[in-house]
Formats: sequence, structure tokens, C-alpha cells
Amino acid sequence: MRFVSLALALSLVAAPAWADELSEWKAQAARISIVRDDWGIAHVKGKTDADAVFGMAYAQAEDDFNRVETNYLTNLGRMAEAEGEKAVWQDLRMRLYVDPADLQAKYRESPAWLRALMDAWADGLNYYLATHPQTKPRVLTRFEPWMALSFTEGSIGGDVERIPLADLEAFYGGTRNAAVAEFAFRDPPGSNGIALSPRVTKDGHALLLINPHTSFFFRSELQMTSEEGLNAYGAVTWGQFFIYQGFNEKAGWMHTSSGVDVVDEFAETVIRTPGTLMYRYGREARPVAVKDVTVRFRAADGTLKSRTFTTYRTHHGPITRAADGKWIATALMFKPIEALQQSFLRTKATDLPGFLKVAELKANSSNNTLYADARGQTAYLHPQFIPKRDDRFDYTKPVDGADPATDWQGLHALSDAPTVIDPKAGWIYNSNNWPYSAAGTDSPKRAAFPRYMDTAGETPRGLHAIRVLDGRSGFTIEGLRAAAYDPDLPAFDRLIPKLLEAYGLASPDQKAELAGQVAALKGWDRRWGVDSTETSLAVFWAEALWAKSAAGAKAAGMTTYEYMVEKSPSADRISALEEASARLTADFGSWKTPWGEINRFQRLSGDIVQTFRDDGPSVAVPFTAGTWGSLASFASRRYPGTKRYYGTSGNSFVAVVEFGPKVKAIAISAGGESGHAGAKHFNDQAERYAKAALREVYFYPEQLQGHTERSYRPGE
Repeated sequence: MRFVSLALALSLVAAPAWADELSEWKAQAARISIVRDDWGIAHVKGKTDADAVFGMAYAQAEDDFNRVETNYLTNLGRMAEAEGEKAVWQDLRMRLYVDPADLQAKYRESPAWLRALMDAWADGLNYYLATHPQTKPRVLTRFEPWMALSFTEGSIGGDVERIPLADLEAFYGGTRNAAVAEFAFRDPPGSNGIALSPRVTKDGHALLLINPHTSFFFRSELQMTSEEGLNAYGAVTWGQFFIYQGFNEKAGWMHTSSGVDVVDEFAETVIRTPGTLMYRYGREARPVAVKDVTVRFRAADGTLKSRTFTTYRTHHGPITRAADGKWIATALMFKPIEALQQSFLRTKATDLPGFLKVAELKANSSNNTLYADARGQTAYLHPQFIPKRDDRFDYTKPVDGADPATDWQGLHALSDAPTVIDPKAGWIYNSNNWPYSAAGTDSPKRAAFPRYMDTAGETPRGLHAIRVLDGRSGFTIEGLRAAAYDPDLPAFDRLIPKLLEAYGLASPDQKAELAGQVAALKGWDRRWGVDSTETSLAVFWAEALWAKSAAGAKAAGMTTYEYMVEKSPSADRISALEEASARLTADFGSWKTPWGEINRFQRLSGDIVQTFRDDGPSVAVPFTAGTWGSLASFASRRYPGTKRYYGTSGNSFVAVVEFGPKVKAIAISAGGESGHAGAKHFNDQAERYAKAALREVYFYPEQLQGHTERSYRPGE
């Protein structure tokens, strides 16, 4: 590794020569209109798809340029140029896969239509910067079209984030790996998708629930339309030029994080010979590919410095860590051209055959998809990038890279994966659980698929979804909305009986101390609510038990929840209740504290990393973290200086869509559309969000009549 000090050269940060391009951008802007509705949501219309992309990139920058830039600093491996040396390892991890020169070459190789969209995307962002000199980028003073290929998929965390940074630093930094497992409760990310066929709906139209559980304010909400057949509405990850989760006039799609295994580790046997590094593969020795990667970072004095790392790669992928005397290579999907094509083209698909044709690009590695359309078809699709492997090997652990039998053997056909199309049950769902309960008795059969098709298993949210769907009919938009906010917490259906067993074994003093708490939980209907004191006690108890159980669960190879149910000692169950009671009493005066007094939504600033204050304005939220089986998720916790819980992820965008002769939809976003504190639309949806009061989506121009705040062209 080499250290190089760089002067903060003016050539690196000088403002772009906008003048040469402004006339072209103005001409394109003249073909674009942006209508802001009374929630501040942008409805962008262009003559061509490229015009629509230009306009939506511009509109996103208006709403929150900081988040647009941050996403590209992350995905280009340049975050340390803004955040300092602490982000070097995050950047190095990304740069093991993303090389600017390679992306530039891939841009040149891309189809002409895709290059036109990338050009328009960069032009829209650059036009925004040229016309808003008050916006000061932290790093990216100019966007280049090829940069769009660094961020093509839209998920809250890309596959690369599965590589632990502490292990990467230990390998390439020569540091001692002092990483300690963190066992405090954290709600796992996830989402809900439900597709209902006409046979179970009141009006004979398909319905779709779109309910991603992500970090709050991670996506904007907008509509993009062109005269080339584009007319899509929904959630857009900041800085991308496609609707990630949403619908057009004829079809809708919802992505949920998948449990399919698509990121694998290969343990390489390295042979050190004079002058070169080799690794064992079958009976041969192959050379390890060696490449220097330079990561720049912002020093404390504001100057740019850099660190250069010598990195290593085998045919399995880059080396990301060492374990048990072997170097570990990590294999994952890297198909930026195909991924960007698939992400955009599916927004224009109007029926299931067209949607499946786009899926044949096989560039979706991490998302299950729920689909519904105006023809009444519904579907569940597994991710399309699924490597074929020998199922004798356990790919949840590093496999022997020296054994050719462990290699990926191409990709599965779409028909090889668990799929559901138009089930007799009339409903399909996914809540980040396995696909083997997606449609009741019409679900794919687990025994028919390799083990690596799912590593998630069943979850309390999955069981809850079945409870609100199975055997029901007559669904309307409002009925599906109500199902998505059903207040049951089925995780406690299994946890509380175990607590009652433990209470029977407790000491007389413990029984006397906890009699009221146990009686309250025993009689509880296991439903969340702002006035529910039992919800507060149950959540605090379960979180305390989680902290006691996580290490044992990891050692046993179980999920923490299953370990809590099946393996946690009775003493831990009782002591967790004692701790929960004591903390509620210390922080709020009584263990009988209503959940709404504790669980709050608060948005004080537009900062990406939020801060919270108990004396600041906030809104009571009735639903809990999804871990406990709540379909509506609000992942909250205490923060430095707070006693109340504040949410930062969970229900971030919710939409219910009906595909009739005309598409109808209702939706809500966490907080508001604008990222600018003090703006009208910064926090105007907070009360509705907490009350599950979804608003009408203005999809058609006639719906915007009387609901328009501003109509303009980019640059005006």
C-alpha cells in the first residue's frame, strides 16, 4: 500500500464549462414539462423517453440533490472524497468491482437507445447544477453519462454490501480484525408485496400492494411520461432514471429482498512462488491477477490525499478477506448494461409476456417481484440472476475454490426458479420469506428446488400475510390497504407461551415482581396500537431477549427469532422481562406506558444521518418493527440522548393499485417529497403516514386539475 499526498488542484474542482452546452440543454428543456401536485410530487412529461429522463433527473435534484450525489459517491467508490478517510474501506470494497475505465468502455458498448438515456440523465443533472449555483456539490461537480452504469438496480443495499468491511480492512490494511458481532436488536430490512387476481376482488380487477421497507427518504415519488409509450409512476431511488417500484397504466411491479443465494465465497489455496502468486485449481496452478486501486480521501485540512492498494483476484472474483489460511474470493453479479436495461424496460411492459421478456436479461440478482396487470394476470418471480451450482456443497459458507466442481455453471433459466403465475388461490405475496408459501397450496414445492434457491425460510410476517389473505374475497383498494396495516403481531403467538412456561419455573420473588406484567401479556390480544401498554412491554421484552439470544442463535445456525422460541433458557426469558420492566419504569415512569408515547416519527432536518430529540416535534406511530410479524413496519430505537424510540426505516412508500379500465391508486411516503427542511413538502405526509391515511395518486392529467401547485420547464 502506498500513501500519496495530492494538492487540491483547481483542475479537479473547477466549475464545468457549462456555456458550451447550455443552449443544447435549454432546447431539450423546452420539450419537457414538470407539474408539481399539491404534495410536491413531480409529474414529468417529455416528447421522448430521453426527454422524460432529463426532466426527472432535474426534478430529483430539485428535491434532494444531496441524496442524488451521495448515492453516486457510494456506487462509484468515491465517498471518502466527501467523508474522509473513515470511508476508504467502503470505497475500496466498491472499487474491487467498479472501475471507471471499465464503465466508460461499457457505456460505449451499450445500445444506442440506452446511451441516449444515460446522456439525458447526465444532462438533466448538469443543467440543474448550471441553473442552481447555490447548490454546492460535495464532490461531483459534473455528471458523466457512464456514471449511470455504477448504480443500476435500485435496492437499498447492493450485493457488494454483504462483504464485511472489517474483514476487508484486516486483509488489505494489515490491521488486526477486531470486529465483534453486534447482538443488539435491529429490525432486518424487508418489504411486502401482494398481488390479487380478479377472482378475489370485489370489482373483478387485479390489485397490487407496493410496500418497500427501506431507510426513510431513500426514494422519491414521481411520474415520468413520454410520447414513446412511457407512463410510469412510483418510487425512484435517488439519482436513478427509472421507476424502481411502481406501475404504468396497464401493469405494476413490486420488489422484495430475496433469500436466494447469489453471493458466494470461494476459499483459494494460494501458492507463493518467486516473482508471482498462484492459486490451486484442480491439478493446475493459475496466476492470481494483481491490480493497484487508488482511493482518494478528504484529509482533515480539506486537501485530497490517496491510498493505493494492491488488490488480488481469481476467476471466482476479487479477494475480500482471509480465513483459516485461505484467501476468500467473493463472486457476485456484475452486469451493469443488462441491469440498467432491465430496470428501465420493465417500466414500459404492459403485460406479463412483455415483462417476462425483459426478465430474460437475467440482471436482477436480489429481488423477488410481485406483478399484476389490467388483464387480470398476477405473478411471483424469483430473481433472474441465479448461478447454477452443485447442490452437494453448502454455499452459505466458503466452498473450496480449488475444486472445479464448486464453480458456478452458468445461470438458471427463468423456468428453473420458483415461480407462481395466476394461482387458483387468487392471491400471491412475499414478505422476504421463502417462496414456498407464496400462494397457499398453489405455492412452489420446496423439494423441487436446490437449497440455494432460498436461505430466508418462513417468517412471522409471512405467516401474517397468509392470515389476512387465505380464504378471503371481495377485496377493494381499501380492503387491501387495511390488510397491509392489520395490527396482529404473530411473533408473540409463539413467544408469549414460552414466557408463561418460564414464569412457572421462576422463583417466588420473581413471580411476585412480575405477576402484573405476565398477566397483562397473557391477556393481551397481541395487536399493536398507540394506546396499547402491552405492545410497549412486549416489544421491550422481546428486544431484551433478542440481545441475550443472538450469540447462541449464530452458534446454532438458527435465526435469532427461532432461537428465542425454541432454545432460549427460561432464566433469560424472565431476566429479559425484568430488564424491560425496569427500563420502561426508569424512562417513562411505569411499565404501563402506551406504545404511542414511545414509538415516534420525527424529521428535524434533511440530513442523511438523522438526529433526534425528545423535546422536538414528533408523531405517534402505532405499528412496530416487522420482526414481530407486523406487515406495516416501523423500525425504531433509542438514540443518544433520547428515551423515546424514533424510526429510521420500515414503511417508506406504500401504494395500493387497482388495474381496471383506468388505473387507480392511493399512496403515502414517509415524511414528504422534499429533502429541504422548512419546505412545505418536507414533512407534510407525516400525520397521514402514521394514521395509514393514504392519499389519491394523480395519475391522469384530469386528476391534476385543482391539485396543481406549479407547472414549469427545467431551468425556469
